Amino acid sequence: MAKTTKGAAVSKAAAAKKAVQQGSSSKAQRKVRTSVTFHRPRTQIRTRTPKYPRKSAPARQTLDAYSVITHPLTTESAMKKIEDNNTLVFIVDKRSNKAQIKLAVKRLYDVQAAKVNTLIRPDGYKKAYVRLTPDYDALDVANKIGII
Repeated sequence: MAKTTKGAAVSKAAAAKKAVQQGSSSKAQRKVRTSVTFHRPRTQIRTRTPKYPRKSAPARQTLDAYSVITHPLTTESAMKKIEDNNTLVFIVDKRSNKAQIKLAVKRLYDVQAAKVNTLIRPDGYKKAYVRLTPDYDALDVANKIGII
C-alpha cells in the first residue's frame, strides 16, 4: 500500500516540477493591429432593474386653473377691450402658456376662448388678452366675475 501512494506522490511532484519549469499557461500571441484608430468593442448592454424607485412620489402639477389666472384686470383700457373687442384681460402666472390660460378660463368661467394673446409687463407680471368666441359676451362674463 505504501508503495502505490509513494509512486503517486512522486509522479505528482514530477508533474508540479514540470509545470514550474514550463509555466502552466503559455504566453498568448499579441494581436497585430492593422488600423491606427481604436474602435471600442461593443459590450453587452443590460436593462436596468432598479431595486427601489429613484423618486418616492411623482411630481405634483404646479399650475392648476386657480394658480394660472391670478386676477382679472380692471383698468380703463381693459374695460374698453371688454366692451369693444369681446376680450377679457387677466394677470396670469408667468410660467403659464397660452394653452394653459385658455383651459383655465374655460374651467373657471365656463366660456370658450377664441384666442389668447400674452405679454410680459415691465413690472414682471404676465398679462393675457382672452378673446371670447362670438357666442359668449365678455360683458356678461365680466358681470358674473364681478369686474363691472
